[in-house]
Amino acid sequence: MEKLDEIVKGISPIDRDVMEEAWKCWDSLCKPLRGLGWLEEVLVQIAGIYGTTHPHPDKRAVVIMGADNGVVEEGVTQTDSSVTIQVLENMGDRLSTACVMCNLAGCELFPVNIGSLTDGKHPRILNRVVRHGTGNIAKGPAMTKDECIRAILTGADIVKELKKDGYNLIVTGEMGIGNTTTSSACAAVLFDQKVEDVTGRGAGLSTEGLERKIQAIKKAIQVNQPDKEDAIDVIAKVGGLDIAGMVGCYLGAAYCRMPILIDGFISAIAAYLAGMLCETAREYMVCTHFSAEPASRLVVERLGMKAPLHAGMHLGEGTGAIMGLSLIDQALNVYYHLTTWDGGKVEAYTHQV
Repeated sequence: MEKLDEIVKGISPIDRDVMEEAWKCWDSLCKPLRGLGWLEEVLVQIAGIYGTTHPHPDKRAVVIMGADNGVVEEGVTQTDSSVTIQVLENMGDRLSTACVMCNLAGCELFPVNIGSLTDGKHPRILNRVVRHGTGNIAKGPAMTKDECIRAILTGADIVKELKKDGYNLIVTGEMGIGNTTTSSACAAVLFDQKVEDVTGRGAGLSTEGLERKIQAIKKAIQVNQPDKEDAIDVIAKVGGLDIAGMVGCYLGAAYCRMPILIDGFISAIAAYLAGMLCETAREYMVCTHFSAEPASRLVVERLGMKAPLHAGMHLGEGTGAIMGLSLIDQALNVYYHLTTWDGGKVEAYTHQV
């Protein structure tokens, strides 16, 4: 816990003075003031993160936290746990959806095995296993609190390593059969919601499968009695190693003063939990899209953020956040290349009261 406390204490607010200067830069450009909405806001945020009005988030890493979840025993998924490590292997070969999207977005994808049932064989997989799969939350805790903290620190350490390698923007993602079940369990606990209202079909569950999933989550909450005020207790009892690893990524990115993009529902739950451990870490998070999972909008609202993309995506693997990078790239494009009012020979707009 001492190392985690050190990271939290090392996270400082983003630079508000630089953000004000970045707004002045936007307002000097030949277009309606604040006309690009979220695109302007996110660039100002990134400027504040880097501490410069000329940010260049051009070396990007997609970090995929892969882990298996014991609750799969309850029949809450369409496929079995073998798919988790197979998709990580596919990522090693650059065959997954996220890898294909990375080609266009200028990203490098790093598959991390933080808790799959077996070790990854591909040399590009980072085997950082805390334990091989979690316990079945319908019968007991997912992991111990010590394992949860180790998983969080693993995520933070990976981001620190990427920072040393020159990366300056992180995209979060996950791969773990059964992790919409654990995320829904966390959401039900954290936000005092009915399980039915925060639980979706994941990767294509039948109606019968959805009912099994709901019952498994109810049982998990009853058996484990997680404390909603204690992020580590929630993760350890009804969460997963992939969630814990992403929590570490958020804290690590804030510690290293890098923007970090939130993907969908699972990634957003991890972001909320990271914010519980360090509220200032939220300043480094960029929300990208509402996933099709029923609790996605709720989590984003509780984070106090906006999601620009409403595309019905629910694939995971960081795909929504990678897509969000295209919006950020357009923001950068306009910010650096649009002419000023003088250059466009237009009288400058002013802020009206």
